[in-house]
Amino acid sequence: MADDKASGGLPTREAILSFLKRERESGQSTGKIGKREIARAFSIKGADRIALKRILKELEAEGAIERRRKILHRPGTLPAVVLADITTRDRNGDFLAVPVEWDPEHGTVPKILLMPNRQRAGAATPGIGDRALIRTELLTDAAPNEPAYSGRVIKLLQRARTQVLGIYRSDPRGGGRVLPIDKKNVGRGELSVPEGSEGGAREGDLVAVDVLRSGRLGLPTAKVRERLGSLATEKAMSLIALHSHGIPNVFRPETIAEAEHVRPASVAEREDWRAIPFVTIDPPDAKDHDDAVFAAPDPDPANHGGHIIHVAIADVAAYVRPRSALDREALDRGNSVYFPDRVVPMLPERISNDLCSLKADQDRPALAIRIIVAADGKKLSHRVHRVMIRSVGKLTYAQVQAAWDGMPGIETQALLEAVLQPLFSAYESLKAARINRAPLDLDLPERKILLKDDGTVDRVIVPPRLEAHRLIEEFMILANVAAAEALEAARQPLIYRAHDEPSLEKLNALSEFLASIDIKLAKGQVLTPHQFNGILARVSGTEHENIVNEIVLRTQAQAEYVTENYGHFGLHLRSYAHFTSPIRRYADLVVHRALIRGLGLGSDGQPNMDDGELAEIAARISAAERRAMAAERETIERLIAAHLSAQVGTIFEGRISGVTKVGIFVKLRDTGADGFVPAATLGKDYYHYDESLHALVSSRSGEMHRLGDEVTVKLVEAAPFAGALRFELLSEGKRAPRGSLDRAKSKRASRRDNGPAGGAASSRINRSGRR
Repeated sequence: MADDKASGGLPTREAILSFLKRERESGQSTGKIGKREIARAFSIKGADRIALKRILKELEAEGAIERRRKILHRPGTLPAVVLADITTRDRNGDFLAVPVEWDPEHGTVPKILLMPNRQRAGAATPGIGDRALIRTELLTDAAPNEPAYSGRVIKLLQRARTQVLGIYRSDPRGGGRVLPIDKKNVGRGELSVPEGSEGGAREGDLVAVDVLRSGRLGLPTAKVRERLGSLATEKAMSLIALHSHGIPNVFRPETIAEAEHVRPASVAEREDWRAIPFVTIDPPDAKDHDDAVFAAPDPDPANHGGHIIHVAIADVAAYVRPRSALDREALDRGNSVYFPDRVVPMLPERISNDLCSLKADQDRPALAIRIIVAADGKKLSHRVHRVMIRSVGKLTYAQVQAAWDGMPGIETQALLEAVLQPLFSAYESLKAARINRAPLDLDLPERKILLKDDGTVDRVIVPPRLEAHRLIEEFMILANVAAAEALEAARQPLIYRAHDEPSLEKLNALSEFLASIDIKLAKGQVLTPHQFNGILARVSGTEHENIVNEIVLRTQAQAEYVTENYGHFGLHLRSYAHFTSPIRRYADLVVHRALIRGLGLGSDGQPNMDDGELAEIAARISAAERRAMAAERETIERLIAAHLSAQVGTIFEGRISGVTKVGIFVKLRDTGADGFVPAATLGKDYYHYDESLHALVSSRSGEMHRLGDEVTVKLVEAAPFAGALRFELLSEGKRAPRGSLDRAKSKRASRRDNGPAGGAASSRINRSGRR
């Protein structure tokens, strides 16, 4: 490619774009075209790589190329591997898919014609509504309005929803009706259940139904497929979330049988660490204890002030063998799911709460990491061991904090000098290292719902963030880093916990917003976590603190499990894996097995597995994590909506937590409940959505309702089973900047010329209060 080079040996911008196009059109691309591949193609070495990086940044800032993680491609084209939804069939009966993410500025969303795969025995076949990873190939001879790409499914990530969930209401004359839980998705209102199609459902039951007929006249008819449970029970809200998200909550018989036949591990072929006084530190209601810690001063004179830290983690791999019934179901679940009223565990209680729980005064197998740190908290060395331990104390965060504050209780007094004081001392070193590393430091208080005996909400609290919490957090982060580095040193494939840096698009949006509050940030500037912390520090204690924290949070990418390491931006770490919670996360179990195999710690390590299989596991557990987060969030919304349903008409204080074209979302101060204020109810004026300000702006008065503003609202509607609240805004807005007011007036003039669109008509769409 010598002819493509400019002076100095670097490729021209046109040459780089042509290379990306050729690779994409060749159909041979693996989808991993990044700076390294471009440098190899143009024989760029040494210091020229820095200049290449600058050229790529300029092309990205101009919109000539796009980046996700470290993969580059031309805008307006699909990468070689894409996440897509299967939406319909063509006239030949072949499936068509569309990418999940697509920028409208690049034109019409391209269609992907799915080619049949050679099916493995027992493999799931794709269907309409499924989400999948698809390997794509550009169709150079595609006609207009025809699919521009062909593709083959690599992995199904989410099955289509084949059932409608709703509340059954019986009719004394026979049959009944079903009120769908999520009216937005169903879009049909009530469903009629004819006599004989009730499936044993009783008044108030949560049911799954098949829609049989949907005509223009009369209600659609449906047949009850399954009675899922009574909504009169105290666990009704989490029951809805479990079934609406398809989360398994009943273990298969073969899984239970296998768990019951497991026998406790012995000390044979393990190091005996039972003399080390480990302690577990957990919330008071914890039932499984998967991590125990111990620290001591390093006796090595060359490491004065340093510490030796031991982190022992339950050895789940000793009981859950690869491809066993326990393993298959753990992978299906991906992780434990935590609701205010119940826990849906990844593993049966025989494993999670008994054999693998590091209970005090009982022998338990563990995978442990011995880490030596310097006085400044810098990690000097680490080593992984397979051991038998015997915890000497089951402590809570509050107990440890009280001892820290000089008020030890009965449980901690005996452990104070030999166990707790060295832990505190080691933590002070790690805290210094954290400050020096400067991870992203967002202030995100977490609320906890406390329930009454009948399962209804008692109150919502914000638990205090204790130094004891931070101690365990720093020990776990240190162990996770050591596990990742140990596997890299052993050249053992692993699943990383990765967190990408913010996209250029989000950084540019942040820059525009910060400019509106007189904080200058150059477009295209690459920000580090330390620089984000500087921005947060500048607005701390000011009227802009809430909104800047919100927008910086929204600028961040979502963490995920991957086999290709691109670091953890938020923690500011090069290599990071999840190692410390194998009882409740499948990712950690995979890391444990990799360590056992890579370091020769037993015969029950990771089996032979190619990169594709490990990548599929990473994709599955990432999807399971997102599924669990959505179910947990929706359950909390439903519980709080039910709690507030008796308070319609009450006035609350809150803060604007979201702004859209059709209205604003308000988070209440006391409960953290989110509700919706339709734009149509803000007044008689037309409100324009100013994206750069994250605000709705009145075109007449210039009144502005902005993300982060403190507001007063009145609750006017609550729909508990939908988890929806609707508010009336009582507060006046602030004065918008002049430029935004001009844009709002321009929008209003355009609306008069073109007829009503958006505005009040659009705001009625989301009166349910769902984002």
